[in-house]
Amino acid sequence: MTQEQLQEVVARRFPQHYPVAGLLSLDLQAPVLRLLPQTNQINATMVAELSGNALKRSYSGGLDVDFSLRYEPSDHTLRAHQIHINALMLNDLPPALADMLQTYAPALAEKTLDEVTLHQLRDKDLALAQGAGLQPGQLTVTDRGLVMELVPVPKPQP
Repeated sequence: MTQEQLQEVVARRFPQHYPVAGLLSLDLQAPVLRLLPQTNQINATMVAELSGNALKRSYSGGLDVDFSLRYEPSDHTLRAHQIHINALMLNDLPPALADMLQTYAPALAEKTLDEVTLHQLRDKDLALAQGAGLQPGQLTVTDRGLVMELVPVPKPQP
């Protein structure tokens, strides 16, 4: 999958809404992806809006994250996991709220964004591999896109 194809399939899953600790709401727009082959990860930057009952108004800004990818065989999805928040930048925050978010937001956001489904492979996408007794395995980020290894389907235990 090329970077452009990955960008396109991920963009279809947005906007997304994430409740944070029952007090706040983090709304994210479609990310811009950057491949990080040296760490086998992907970087995503996206427009973010924080709102909720604990705030008097909503605050817009951006979220910058790095993540790894994994294939989930139970539902044929590609998932972002091991999500690391590089920065959550929100405009016009009062200083006390900005300090609190800098302290607690990365851990809360990483817990909230524990694993995110980015794409679901269709049966026809997998038909050829399944016909040969193969299934998706390890995902590798390269300079040009994403490479999915095909591995033998495990035989059922007697």
